[in-house]
Amino acid sequence: MKKVKIFITLKEGVLDPQGKAVQEALQANGFPDVADTRVGKYIEMTLPDEADVALEVQRMCDKLLANPVMEEYSYTVEEGIRS
Repeated sequence: MKKVKIFITLKEGVLDPQGKAVQEALQANGFPDVADTRVGKYIEMTLPDEADVALEVQRMCDKLLANPVMEEYSYTVEEGIRS
């Protein structure tokens, strides 16, 4: 099995109200130096060794997991995971 970790973030220039709310809350709770806070999504899954992981992950992200207009994604693959 292969473990895939997908990171989905808003594209540069897209407003991030959730990130702004987190930043303001952190600043209000004693972390005044926090700046440029952005919030994204993290998805972890396993795929069979036979799968073309790069193609499968790209298809999943383009079709369902990420909004290509507003978001971008990256991923890592760990080989040889035992289930």
